[in-house]
Amino acid sequence: MPVSMAALCDDLAAESAELRRVLAGLSEDDWQRETPAAGWTIGDQVSHLAYFDDVALRSATDPEAFAAEKAQMDAEGGVDPDTIAERFRELTGGELLTWFDDARGRLIAEFRGIDPATRVPWFGPAMSAASSLTARIMETWAHAQDVYDSVGAVHEPSARLRHVAHIGVGARAFSYLAHGREMPDAPIRVELTAPDGSTWAWGPEDAADRISGPALDFALLITQRRHRDDLALTVVGDAATEWVDIGQAFAGEPGTGRKPGAFS
Repeated sequence: MPVSMAALCDDLAAESAELRRVLAGLSEDDWQRETPAAGWTIGDQVSHLAYFDDVALRSATDPEAFAAEKAQMDAEGGVDPDTIAERFRELTGGELLTWFDDARGRLIAEFRGIDPATRVPWFGPAMSAASSLTARIMETWAHAQDVYDSVGAVHEPSARLRHVAHIGVGARAFSYLAHGREMPDAPIRVELTAPDGSTWAWGPEDAADRISGPALDFALLITQRRHRDDLALTVVGDAATEWVDIGQAFAGEPGTGRKPGAFS
């Protein structure tokens, strides 16, 4: 079944709207609340999303400008999310929300008309436009989780979790690369229970190494928003066990994850 950019854009818009409903009710002090990501406020979470929306749009529409920006970052030691967050800490909550709305709106409008197979550059290997948009859904879901945890809001599970799980499964090799390890040859079967009770699956049916459980729990694991000890996932086999300890759906340096029991 061909990838639908319209469907991906609709899912990104829906995930964005859910986050925006929470952000719109925040006071200026709330924007300065610490989140579970060490050293990051709610404002930092939102500036991160807006900034990389702008970058993703540039990569698709002006690859030469993106290449120049990437070269500058590489010359300064590479992409550093903490340094980027620091640049925008003078913005008010209202200014951050306006930026997020504008950046997200322009990204969705542009990507609706792009061939899903179009290759776009990124900080790692180039990827398809469809993968770039899926990554924005995953990033939005993960950073929104930090915001919701900070204010005590509920992040309702939806079918959009499939995008998070899909990109997490696809990033298995990168997780090993980020940790300087060699990935074992053993395939892994991932079987997840979707919010509607159906099953989402990846990998060979007869694989000895397996991960199963709620899709929400796998999404929280692979975005490092919960420690594996706090999740209802069944993990079988040495390769699967190793992966859940280091897995990350996001690009960049290895994440620090969350401590066990932090959200009990």
